[in-house]
Amino acid sequence: MKRLALLFTLILSAGITGKAFGQFTQAEFVKEWQRAKNYTKAYLDAMPEDGYKFKPTPEIRSFAQQMLHLADANFSFASLASGKASPYGHNAKQNDQLSKAVPETKEAVTKAVVESYDFAINALQGMTPEQLNSAVSLMNFTMTRFALFGKAFEHQTHHRGQTTIYLRLKGVTPPGEMLF
Repeated sequence: MKRLALLFTLILSAGITGKAFGQFTQAEFVKEWQRAKNYTKAYLDAMPEDGYKFKPTPEIRSFAQQMLHLADANFSFASLASGKASPYGHNAKQNDQLSKAVPETKEAVTKAVVESYDFAINALQGMTPEQLNSAVSLMNFTMTRFALFGKAFEHQTHHRGQTTIYLRLKGVTPPGEMLF
């Protein structure tokens, strides 16, 4: 009986606390992307200029490289999902183009990252429901274009979250969570 009650509570709380990407309307998902852009911009603003080249350990990306990787994926996924050409010529088979082209400065990285969110938001806004529900393939996976925007959203959240430790190691308090 206790297990059944726990299961019911978990199912109920999952339904109340969040939506799967497919349950968002297009307009709601655009708002989520805008919120993510503002949240990431707060991280970019919080890191001092001298922290952009900072690597917690030699074998991992610098703060700038993490953010540029995030931006690369925003461009790539949004380009594939929408069919719109990325301003940087991204496609689904290219990785980390921006980290090779953009200087690891606060100004240059911030510009590229913000542009990537604007590109994703504009691509998502410009699609019809029919387009969003049509299939697209990435690697060995086939999904709706709307789901691909969801994968891109998950990716940017993951990499922004990774940079929390970079800020902490530089003595910076990360921005407060922006759930709404």
